[in-house]
Amino acid sequence: MKPKQLVEKWVAVFNSGDAEALADFYHDDAVNHQVANEPINGKNAILKMFQDEFAQADMTCIVENIFEDGEWGILEWKDPLGLRGCGFFHVIDGKIKLQRGYWDKLSFLKQHNLPIE
Repeated sequence: MKPKQLVEKWVAVFNSGDAEALADFYHDDAVNHQVANEPINGKNAILKMFQDEFAQADMTCIVENIFEDGEWGILEWKDPLGLRGCGFFHVIDGKIKLQRGYWDKLSFLKQHNLPIE
């Protein structure tokens, strides 16, 4: 699967809130680094991250653009509350090896009435 196709499918699964199906997109030794947080290492830890996040907040990813450059899928997104961000997905052999995301954590916490760290 090409990176752009993978990101399109990833978004659909993300929006369904299915953490286990989402974790299946990752290599066993993948890294997910949402730069507002510490990097998450390994598929099992990524699964737990998504389970925790889906339990905390109702999240929806609205695609603005998806680009592809070689082994990379690039997602520009927004959510219904106005938060915007982008994600970079390094796809090797049809699975995500590295994901890096950029978004405003403070705005996210305020929008979802979550405690500010």
